[in-house]
Parts: sequence; C-alpha cells; structure tokens
Amino acid sequence: MTTIGLIGAGNIGSTVARLAVDAGYDVVLSNSRGPETLADLVGELGPRARAATATEAAEAGDLVVVTVPLHAYQAVPAAPLAAKTVIDTNNYYPDRDGHVDALDHAEATTSGLLQEHLQASHVVKAFNNIFFVALGQLGRPQGEERSALPVFGDHAGAKGEVTAFLDAIGYDVVDGGGLDDSWRSENGRPVYVMPYATDGDVMKPSRGSAEDVREALARADRVSEPQPAQAAPPS
Repeated sequence: MTTIGLIGAGNIGSTVARLAVDAGYDVVLSNSRGPETLADLVGELGPRARAATATEAAEAGDLVVVTVPLHAYQAVPAAPLAAKTVIDTNNYYPDRDGHVDALDHAEATTSGLLQEHLQASHVVKAFNNIFFVALGQLGRPQGEERSALPVFGDHAGAKGEVTAFLDAIGYDVVDGGGLDDSWRSENGRPVYVMPYATDGDVMKPSRGSAEDVREALARADRVSEPQPAQAAPPS
C-alpha cells in the first residue's frame, strides 16, 4: 500500500491524514515544531500513522502532501522529493504570508512557485479549494453521489496518481489543466470553498458535484479582483 507523507499537519494536513488512514494508507506526518508535538494526532490515527521530521516524511512518502503556509514553501526539503508526485494544498493569504509581487500581479501561481522550488518533482494542485470541515465530511464511496475536487498539474502520470488517491478517499476529480491554470482554484475564485457550503455556511458542508466545480472554474476571472471567502480562514 502506498505511504502518504505529509509536510505540514494543520487543518488540511491532519484531515487528509485521517482520510488516508481510513482508506487503508500508512501516513508519515511532520510539522515545523517537531515530531513530539504530533503525539496526540498520531495516537488518534492509530498504528498506520507515525510522526517524523519533514525530511523523513518526504523520504518515506510514495506520494507527498505539502500543506505549509506559502511563506514557508522554500523550507520544504527538495532532494528527498526528487521524481516524486507532490500534492500542493497552498493558498496565498497576503495578511498571513506577506505580499508576493509575482502573485499580486498575476505573473505566477502558488503551485508554480512550489514547482520552481521542487524542480525535480511533479507538483499537482489539490485540496486547496475546500474547507477542512467539508473535506472531512463529504467523501463518499464509488457509486454514491460524490463531491469533486479540481486538480492541476503538468505531468499526466502525476495527475493520475493524485486522481487515484482522491478516488480512494471518496472524491471525484475535475482536471483543471496545468499549473499555469491553477489560479482558477485559488483564494477568492468561484470554486474556492463555496461550492461545498450550504447557503454560504462553511460549517454546514454540502455536495459540490463535478458539474458545480466545472462551472465555477469556468467563471474564474484573473483580471477582476478576487473576492475572498470571509467565512473560511486559512487552512
């Protein structure tokens, strides 16, 4: 069974870890504060989970999830991630991350920046557009009415690997294109958070179908000022 490495264990990281363990994966978790601070989470997740350093999680993972604040992306260890598929969950929040000119002027995407840092890896954007409460509740088995998540990437094999993982944890996938297109799912765009919220309430998750996701991606406009989802704090 594939091992999922997680660099970052906040709301999204810990939720992905729970879903992965429930689907039968082994997980190796890390954060910036050290493995000992993850003891409670590892205890909750059970024998399929263990804590490690970021480098150890990168080395152990067959598939690795990078879920750190944008301002910390350059601290992600690159060498052990060479030739691996890396899922990027990040969003750009200037109040948290400071201003990044290339993002402010629509000259880059958050995942594109991570791909530049991890030049020997295959970065795929996923999980960034859904609130962690919804992510933890909306997964469904095949054959049921599922929610869908958009994915973006430049490597077909890597996108296939991520699609298989999302399927295993209960989600359909909408292929949004390459990393240059991943701005369509970033903070403030139509597909960000709201397709999975009941009447705008992110604490009351509701199904976001593949059709809903495609329609929201199609409405994204890079020229207009994005409208942040105020009810959804950074993951």
